Amino acid sequence: MAKWLESLAGVLSAPGNAALVHSMQGHMRLASRKSRRSAVLMCFTGDADAQELPDDAQILLTHRAPTLRNHSGQMAFPGGRLEPDDAGPVDAALREANEETGLEPDRVETLAVLEPIAVGPSGHPVNPVLAYAQDPGEVWCASPAENDDVFFVDLAHLIDPANRFRVARLGWTGPAFDVNGYLVWGFTASLLAVMIREAGWEKPWEHKESVDLRKALRASRNGEGHGF
Repeated sequence: MAKWLESLAGVLSAPGNAALVHSMQGHMRLASRKSRRSAVLMCFTGDADAQELPDDAQILLTHRAPTLRNHSGQMAFPGGRLEPDDAGPVDAALREANEETGLEPDRVETLAVLEPIAVGPSGHPVNPVLAYAQDPGEVWCASPAENDDVFFVDLAHLIDPANRFRVARLGWTGPAFDVNGYLVWGFTASLLAVMIREAGWEKPWEHKESVDLRKALRASRNGEGHGF
């Protein structure tokens, strides 16, 4: 494990880790016990020998195709439903990441598996899997039907207060990030915000006024907005 990720892995391995994300999302709904389970891969890369956050630290993100039926146009971590052949969340997250981005599972080291987190109005349970790839190799849109952009984003960009704000809609507010013209919000933004805070990388940014979610989406490259 890269030294600079040890503290974060410890926090996200501890009991009660799901509450950190639920709180950041703006609600404390418990994950459903429904059989429809999913997992996402939060894959970091960067200097393995660094003691503190290195300049080349990055994390893998995808942009879901605007033509999808569900979560169209959203920024997301690679992931999806657990299939019958998956041994668990780790297998599912690695398989989905490989199918979506070409990331090879044998390049990835699993660091922590978070408790199920309620996502969306349905509350379907999702297990985030924290991982590290010293040499992730090339990633690309391996499943064009699912995503139309795949890339590693610099953590320095996500940490920079200039790229952080809050979005609001109908009394709800949540963290958001501007990444290459994309709006990262909702579940993915909450996971990123929790990781940045719990790793001790956060810089003050909460002084900003919230931006209307519809306005932020219209100004973005996401191509989403169903129901807004």
